[in-house]
Amino acid sequence: MISTKGRYALRVMLDLAQNGGDGYTPLKDIAERQEISKKYLEIIVKDMVSGGLLNGASGKGGGYKMTRKAEDYSVGEILELMEGPLSSVACLADKNIDCPKKDKCHTLPMWEEYNEMIHDFFYGKKLSDLL
Repeated sequence: MISTKGRYALRVMLDLAQNGGDGYTPLKDIAERQEISKKYLEIIVKDMVSGGLLNGASGKGGGYKMTRKAEDYSVGEILELMEGPLSSVACLADKNIDCPKKDKCHTLPMWEEYNEMIHDFFYGKKLSDLL
């Protein structure tokens, strides 16, 4: 399940793509337009800046702006930054896990196929596709 954090991150990115222009957009403006708590958005955009999706500037004329054009972001990268791996089962979420039942697991190929479909779907969608 995609949490509010992931969904709101997409809404922030879409808002900036639609309303941001070349300058910085104050977070209070995004919060008002999206009807999301500014306090909650502060947590979300901090992660987005750390992850390289946004640039932030404080002070007069400050706010947030995208680091790239909307067509250069995939929905998958935004969601994975906010949510972590989009894996359906724990044994596939962490590549370092070596499941002792892997060789005998009859369901593993199904979960791998499902994960591939999720990955391809979200990474195949660009932020610009949602505008």
